[in-house]
Amino acid sequence: MSAQLPIAVDALPELQAAPVPPSALRRFFRNKALVVGGGILLAIVLLAIFAPLFSPHDPYVQDLANRTVPPAWAAQGSWAHPLGTDALGRDYLSRLIHGARISLLIGVSVALISGVIGTTMGLLAGYFGGRTDMLVSFIVTTRLSMPVILVALATVALVGGSLWVVILVLGLLKWDRFAVVMRSATQQVRSLEYVAAAQAAGASTARIIRSEVLPNVLPHLIVVASLEAASAILLEASLSFLGLGVQPPLPSWGLMISEAKAYMFFSFWLIAIPGSALALLIFAINLAGDGLHQVFMPHERS
Repeated sequence: MSAQLPIAVDALPELQAAPVPPSALRRFFRNKALVVGGGILLAIVLLAIFAPLFSPHDPYVQDLANRTVPPAWAAQGSWAHPLGTDALGRDYLSRLIHGARISLLIGVSVALISGVIGTTMGLLAGYFGGRTDMLVSFIVTTRLSMPVILVALATVALVGGSLWVVILVLGLLKWDRFAVVMRSATQQVRSLEYVAAAQAAGASTARIIRSEVLPNVLPHLIVVASLEAASAILLEASLSFLGLGVQPPLPSWGLMISEAKAYMFFSFWLIAIPGSALALLIFAINLAGDGLHQVFMPHERS
């Protein structure tokens, strides 16, 4: 007994010196891309949620006596309208803040709809393989052969442009990346030991997919969802700019740019302000998505 005691005591310093893996919260805050992108995105989300509190005016009220008032920092600007007014005299700051609601609603809704469709197809193809994989691959190939913007333009032109039509059309067209990524991730997870152990224990296929496979491919799903949300916001802005997306008087950023194109040489801020807001939102989402990719999948860093 006394001979073994010094060995145990000598081993204690080595055990205490073992590196402790950083917690998930520390990894989040140590990633600069995630902190910056997430901070900007959080600020925009809070502005959208509490838009009535931050908006100095009603975004729908027109005042033709105060049309195209420049921003407050310009020579003829006024702090009554910090970002000026549009061609119908509506306060631009109020419309910009409420427009964040439209963009975020479209991004989140499209990501949810396309995520459910694509994730379901990818999980089934990756887990079962064989004919199921061949069928899903054929459907994905067929979808990839159709340009999203052209199909969306044709569909919205036939059905009619509105907020929910745009969300539904984009949601039914943007699922292919989810399916491809989920299929590849599921194929990798399917061959791991804990899935084989669940199968040997007699767990049903639905339970294995729900409890063993899906939680382990969730990081890939989050990253793809962030990319698709940004892509959906840009597509909505493109459709609204062409007059086939969100319809007036809703304050969509793409629609605001479209309404201001006739004044771009005289009141450039009417295009610059919503364009900058749109670019900042897309930048924040992509930066946060890249940060999430580095946090969840550090082995895939370039």
